[in-house]
Amino acid sequence: MSKRISIFGYGTTTKPLAKHIKNAVFYDDKCKEPYGGVDGSFVRPSSEFDPDFSDLEITSPGIPPSNPLIKKAKHLISEYDFFKDVMNLKIWISGTNGKTTTTQMMQHLLEDKGSLAGGNIGTPLAELDQKSPIWILETSSFTIHYTNEAIPNIYVLLPLSPDHISWHGSEEAYIADKLKPLSMMKSTDKAIIPAAFKDVQTQAELTTYEDEADLAKHFEIDASRVAFKGAFLADALLAMAVDKMLFNRINYTKMNSFVLDPHRQEELKDSKSRLWVNDTKATNLDATLAAVKRYKESYIHLILGGDDKGVDLHELFEYLKEKRLTIYAIGSNREKLVKLSREFGLKVVPCKNLVSAITEIAIVLQKEEVALLSPAAASLDEFSSYAERGNIFKEQVRSL
Repeated sequence: MSKRISIFGYGTTTKPLAKHIKNAVFYDDKCKEPYGGVDGSFVRPSSEFDPDFSDLEITSPGIPPSNPLIKKAKHLISEYDFFKDVMNLKIWISGTNGKTTTTQMMQHLLEDKGSLAGGNIGTPLAELDQKSPIWILETSSFTIHYTNEAIPNIYVLLPLSPDHISWHGSEEAYIADKLKPLSMMKSTDKAIIPAAFKDVQTQAELTTYEDEADLAKHFEIDASRVAFKGAFLADALLAMAVDKMLFNRINYTKMNSFVLDPHRQEELKDSKSRLWVNDTKATNLDATLAAVKRYKESYIHLILGGDDKGVDLHELFEYLKEKRLTIYAIGSNREKLVKLSREFGLKVVPCKNLVSAITEIAIVLQKEEVALLSPAAASLDEFSSYAERGNIFKEQVRSL
């Protein structure tokens, strides 16, 4: 008798599973009436899920543990668990910031070896070619939370800072999920992780790093020959470290030919040749810290605000209080930002929205200064995505 498989969430990640599961049944919170889905599947309202008529449940990683579907499930796995027996080398990349860029850079370096990139970005696991010798997977804390069987052959962890606290329940739970793969890895597996977690319990062969200089030294990479700076240098060094680990090569030319995605520390000039930086993808405080550090030699006009997901921003303000800058507060946490700015003695300008913040900055911005959109918050309080927020920023700057 074939297993009765239930899939939670009918979205980008889960839909392709129907190609691998005959008569798959999806349960989705947005579904009001049952209907036929892709590849002979069925889509039903979440309320119709009955754990007594399900032998296996696969969840979309974005569904939080508090959801009734998750609470009812008796045989819950992740898509990573479902594909754990695919016989290839699996590289997982996780962390708070930079995992997308690191994944893309690693794929750029390893594509000549037949690698494919997917996971959180681009291609879901269900659509990746299982004959590919290497899967490079951007791996979220959500996915890891639900993964209990699959493990990576190589785990690359970028630095961690508070994020997704409302989903995980606490900062400690978020960090625990990020470290979880290490507890399951074997002695033949390898991991590169921040030195802050050097005492983690794992059988994997561990390489720890303090910063970019430490990474470059350990893997004998000449960082001065790498074209990327700021937050992107660490991403590049981690990608190059895995290339060296696997194939004992360091290809500076190939690395330097990589083209960064928009919306991360993306520089543009207005009609007066003044520098504006679109860092809309900085949706948490660690990403904003990285951006401010990059431009700390200049006076910064910093646009902050949006949905901060309940994160404590004191760490950010402790750093900002020593810098030369003005904060322009926008978004649903505007009043919180204004209060913190005044508490830490920082100059702050409350703004109605992003456009008004740009208008305020344009009046005072000098050529030697920097206007930086690095919100330390998600965008969905006012925008459809961080990309829309960044595109509006760029359009307004170009119209100045």
